[in-house]
Amino acid sequence: MARRPGLDAALGALDGIVGHLLSDQAGVKNLYDMRVFLEASLARNAAIHARKDDVTALRAALAMNEAAIPDSEKFYATDVAFHAALYDIARNPVLPVVHKAFTAWLSPHWMRMPRSPERNRVNFLSHREICTAILERDPDGAERALLNHLSAAWEYVRGTFESREAPEA
Repeated sequence: MARRPGLDAALGALDGIVGHLLSDQAGVKNLYDMRVFLEASLARNAAIHARKDDVTALRAALAMNEAAIPDSEKFYATDVAFHAALYDIARNPVLPVVHKAFTAWLSPHWMRMPRSPERNRVNFLSHREICTAILERDPDGAERALLNHLSAAWEYVRGTFESREAPEA
């Protein structure tokens, strides 16, 4: 009896297509824009539908994010975990797999972004703003905070192309 492929396998099959997207800035921007579109909806959804256990998980992710500010490697892991909490709130099993895929596909660019405790603090403050809007049941505020956060983050992602494409001396 043949086994049906799971969600991870289905998204894994996209790796070849996504690999082409990741080879240039326009492709990465398109993929990043999909992430922004999805996460803005997730932040809005969370502000409307988050349950007590979701709020607890989101607060815990935010606290770990704050504690990791001095250590950029740990901060990156807690940044991913904070965003993962947004994907979990919708209680759709497809969404955490999509988050895992976005993380895998975009992480090479994230690894090349400038990192510092100061930059980590800026990202943490954006996460806190998103979380506060969710806790206040403000879907417009949650969406706006998420869009502001990821718009600012794109500037750092974009910079990974400029440094890679600089002419050799």
